[in-house]
Amino acid sequence: MLHEQIKNSIKEAMLAKNTVLLETLRSMVAAFTNELVSKGKKPNEMLDDEGALAVITRLSKQRKDSIEQFKKGNREDLVKVEEAQLAILETYLPKLMEKSEIEKIAKEKKEELNITDATKKGMLMSALMKDLKGKADGGIVKEVVDSLF
Repeated sequence: MLHEQIKNSIKEAMLAKNTVLLETLRSMVAAFTNELVSKGKKPNEMLDDEGALAVITRLSKQRKDSIEQFKKGNREDLVKVEEAQLAILETYLPKLMEKSEIEKIAKEKKEELNITDATKKGMLMSALMKDLKGKADGGIVKEVVDSLF
């Protein structure tokens, strides 16, 4: 299980004295615990892989937002820390689909659902996100759907 694997990696990071990795792994475990508690489970239980990936995805999005904000505030020191943590988080996430792959699937889905006008854009977006959950970035899917109309 991913949750257990990450917990076990903390000891290795401590021994290697890798502070960025250690800090990132600890934040992941804390987020897992928070997720368990929010779902009414005991903090010492383990999340399944799907739940762990959802939490890691959320942490990844938070890091991306932080990077954007720190760049606006000219805080390059903090940008570097967040980028290093984001790189570690992304090693645990599955590789997302390329834009060209998403375009192909979106065109097929558009024909399958017989969508011809922009008023049904939301229906296409919803169907695609259902199919591509965890496989594609929602922002890129939205871009592709917008380009089809």
